[in-house]
Amino acid sequence: MAKETGWERNSDPLGIWEHRGKVAMVGRGHSTTDRRWDGESMDKTLGAYSLVAAQNAMEDAGISPDEVDGIISSAGGQANGQPLGEVWAPRPYFDPPYDSEDGLSHVTAEWLAKQLDLKNVTYMNSHGDTVWNLIGQAAQAIGDGRATVCLVTYPNGNMAGRYHQESSLEASGNAQWSSPWGWGLSGQGFTFDQYCRKYGSNHDRMAPFIVQEHKNGRLWPYSYYALHEPEPFTEEDYLNGRMIAKGLSIFDCDRPVQAAACYVVTTAERAKDMKQKPVYILDHTESAFRPRSLVQTLDDTEEWTDIQAKRAYAGSGLTPDDIDLFSPYDGFAVFTQYFLEAFEWRGVKRGDAHDFYAGDISLEGPNPLNAGGGNMGTGRMRTVFITDSMEQLQGRAGPRQVKGKAEIAVTIGVLPGNAGCLVFSSTPD
Repeated sequence: MAKETGWERNSDPLGIWEHRGKVAMVGRGHSTTDRRWDGESMDKTLGAYSLVAAQNAMEDAGISPDEVDGIISSAGGQANGQPLGEVWAPRPYFDPPYDSEDGLSHVTAEWLAKQLDLKNVTYMNSHGDTVWNLIGQAAQAIGDGRATVCLVTYPNGNMAGRYHQESSLEASGNAQWSSPWGWGLSGQGFTFDQYCRKYGSNHDRMAPFIVQEHKNGRLWPYSYYALHEPEPFTEEDYLNGRMIAKGLSIFDCDRPVQAAACYVVTTAERAKDMKQKPVYILDHTESAFRPRSLVQTLDDTEEWTDIQAKRAYAGSGLTPDDIDLFSPYDGFAVFTQYFLEAFEWRGVKRGDAHDFYAGDISLEGPNPLNAGGGNMGTGRMRTVFITDSMEQLQGRAGPRQVKGKAEIAVTIGVLPGNAGCLVFSSTPD
């Protein structure tokens, strides 16, 4: 399916979103989380896990399948909607009778609707993108009247021996400068090195943040670490981590996992009659930035995160002082500081992030950054940013529930080319 465009809010100047507070999230569902799929166990495919997540989301919202009239899916978790295997390692993977990966390493809206017998679905999209963008598209579709109750599914897979595997032994053209070092590693280490040089910091000052994320993530029942590695993670563990690129250790990179999540997005009016307290969407904004060179520089990063922050504030009508909970992406842990400083949450300015990490960022303190644990604390499923924001505002985050006010939450991810920002509120105003 071709990527649907025109719904994104990515042209400046932005005004207040026309559907501000008229769209709500009411339910969430998750599968269990594994390290990877073995390619054989049919009860652990992305399709099987997406069905579990969708059924759990509908049950959580208190709705029946017949009430669903929209589905948006990221298929294989890829921005272009391709199956996971086609992106990382093109191959004929499955023997007959499989003539498609749909339901295996790829989950389209069409496949999900058929398997769940969703008879009343009239709006479907499987174009891809990250979960922030999917929620934004669903919010716009609901606000525009294209659907009234929409399931947003996000399967994120990992197959043994294939993650980030090059399809060729040669790296030609521009790829010769990046492929030999692995995707993103050389670029992100380079940008982080620029950051440390500019602001007088170093890698070790990331430790308090990473440790706190692991602590938070182990309190989320669907976290890979809560399920498989519940042991505490210490600053010593982080500081002794194997370096894999200049400025980046293994513990600065999220761990690929196999899991699926699903959310119920609906009108604010319909949400009043559903099982859970509504969480209202005040704004969604997207980005389409491109670095000026082969490797993204610190100047590039600070420029596009500044623009994204300005868009979020302009579209929601909020200021930094209004945000109670901030959950910025951390697929590489060094991303978080750029978002934190751009949004100036808790008064943090450029170059201040590492000092901020050294303060109280715990769930019990005044600055509960990434209360859900982010990818560092849960695995590379990305969905904890959405789920934790919902649960905190609904007051049902359990042991992760922050002690301070939880009325406005902002989350943003992932990268310049396909970033999305969401602003949530416990009230529609």
